[in-house]
Amino acid sequence: MPKVGMEPLRRKALIDATISAIGERGSLDVTMSEIAGRAGVSSALAHHYFGAKDELLLATMRHILAELTADTLRALGSASTSRERVSAVVAVNFSDIQFQPETIAAWLAFYVEAQKSPSLRRLLRVYARRLHSNLMSGLTGILPRAEADRVAEATAAMIDGLYIRRALKDGVPDAATAIALVEDYLEIKLGERHKQ
Repeated sequence: MPKVGMEPLRRKALIDATISAIGERGSLDVTMSEIAGRAGVSSALAHHYFGAKDELLLATMRHILAELTADTLRALGSASTSRERVSAVVAVNFSDIQFQPETIAAWLAFYVEAQKSPSLRRLLRVYARRLHSNLMSGLTGILPRAEADRVAEATAAMIDGLYIRRALKDGVPDAATAIALVEDYLEIKLGERHKQ
């Protein structure tokens, strides 16, 4: 008889093991058996909770997005000004929780897989819309809407691009440098506005 209350813990362990396996392998080319072994459960139990590997991968992406959303909402709740809102969104994307080698590798693998998977592509679209909306929540208080839209799009592209560039490097991710690059761009764009 299964232990009561273990399912959420085991599901979380399988999701964490998926991120770890993808991070180590650098691709989604991992087996349910490998993931289950990392999580300390049987392959049968992994299949019981998630069915096919694709469902586990989808659950993992949802988990990463849910963590990012929760972190973003907390950061935005602490921001007092429009400019602080923009910086909060940037900082969250490069936080210690988000900007880890395993998570970076998972994002890159999901981007690649989204080319073939409508479900993952839909989740990545949700992520892109949320990122844009969160950036706009600050930028529209500083810039005219059309200009804010362009700056939000460029900022989001920089964030995504820095993840891709980071995935191609060895060593510990340097969040401070990534944040500084994005903030430098924002200072230029927002500073131009104040000079006009």
